[in-house]
Amino acid sequence: MKSITLLILLASFSLFSCAISKKNTSAEKTTYKYLALGDSYTIGESVCSDCNYPKQVTDSLNDVLKEKTSVKIIAKTGWTTTDLLGAIAAENPPKDYDLVTLLIGVNNQYQGKPFSLYEEEFPKLLDMAIAFAKGDKQNVIVLSIPDYAFTPFGQKSGKSEKITSELKKYNAFAEKIAEEKGVLFKNITPITQQGLENPKLVASDGLHPSEVAYKKFVEMMFGSVLKILR
Repeated sequence: MKSITLLILLASFSLFSCAISKKNTSAEKTTYKYLALGDSYTIGESVCSDCNYPKQVTDSLNDVLKEKTSVKIIAKTGWTTTDLLGAIAAENPPKDYDLVTLLIGVNNQYQGKPFSLYEEEFPKLLDMAIAFAKGDKQNVIVLSIPDYAFTPFGQKSGKSEKITSELKKYNAFAEKIAEEKGVLFKNITPITQQGLENPKLVASDGLHPSEVAYKKFVEMMFGSVLKILR
């Protein structure tokens, strides 16, 4: 009798363990895919690997939706639009992302590239972003370029007014192209223009946005991200 009871208990435990295992497998399954395209502002230069805005967006989505979102970042410090185009060609990402963000152009300005290069390449990058988002323009968000004139680095350059003026031109063009293509444009630049009055918005290198600044980026765009994924 005892042996029969033991067998029943073992069988019950096995079924329970199996159910838990299936539940865990289901929880770990990726529901949404996010692709972030950009440069140092996307990869998060001088902040922790979990502190950049793509990772903060992903973590927030996992908390709110209770479903797993994976993020793929194609970005590197110093990249211009030309560099990003080359990296995309090398990576050849699939066209099955639920969300794609694009933030690019500061290095075109910083390196003194002709503005005509941005005019030529940014629309190409945005078309690619739409293609990667299953061809749905409503699944794409363009972020404006942060204004590094409002950082210790920008102030030391002695060209802060020039930086702001040129980046304003870049952002105006990016917003115009996004509007023409029916893509949402989020102007996060004003957040970074508070960098001198609020040093917590600037990373330890005195140039890039901090984790706190990235959190503010996420707060500004998160409602739109939820609408895209829900």
